[in-house]
Amino acid sequence: MSLKEHLIELRNRLFIALGALLLATVGGFFLYNPVMEILTQPLLDAGGQANFASAVSPLDLMIKVSVFLGLLISSPVWLYELWAFIVPGLHKKEKWTAVGFIGTAVPLFLGGVVLGFWALPFALLFFIGLTPGNAVNLITMPEYLDFVLRLLLAFGIAFILPVLVVGLNMIGILPGRTILKNWRITVFLICLVAAMAAPGGDALTMFVLAGPLLLLFAAATGFCLYNDKRRARRAAALAEEYERSARQASELPE
Repeated sequence: MSLKEHLIELRNRLFIALGALLLATVGGFFLYNPVMEILTQPLLDAGGQANFASAVSPLDLMIKVSVFLGLLISSPVWLYELWAFIVPGLHKKEKWTAVGFIGTAVPLFLGGVVLGFWALPFALLFFIGLTPGNAVNLITMPEYLDFVLRLLLAFGIAFILPVLVVGLNMIGILPGRTILKNWRITVFLICLVAAMAAPGGDALTMFVLAGPLLLLFAAATGFCLYNDKRRARRAAALAEEYERSARQASELPE
């Protein structure tokens, strides 16, 4: 495909993803009240108090939370569009494999969000625990929700990165040996992301959160190595078939 055709494809896939997000956001408005109760409960349990700084803050938060819910609900659509754009031109059999990976990416993304919500109370207890004893921690809801939604999205996106790594391998950009060769850097970055995205009171929390990411990247690396070997065998078989055909053609009488 030419650059213009790639840009047209990107535009079309963005329109589909944004359309699905818009419809899912409308559905998110109906879930706003129960979801807000769930999101604010860890703050109350940690001893904090949620406050609205202005009269329009509730509306702003309703829109923000609804868009976040829209991202969760429409994740099968935009994840598929992302995969289809990164891994184009697959054979029919490989397209079914891509569908399988999308079926894996969606639970991973939602599982990352759930794991981020599990880590939320630990982070709140740590930060609110730093408040002096003679002071009250009055947190505005916009600041609190920004913190919560960034945390949840960070974990959700981190959990689908192994799927994107596999996609880059399938189009030949990222060989499995390259991933394996740089495993030390990968482990360091995963631990760093876990420490920054889910700060807690002790190192155990960071390692518990980094553990699933390390396992996912290990599985992705194993698949990439297997895919490289399969691709090499296929190329060798095609080369052998080509040589045999050329040899037979040269033996034909003129």
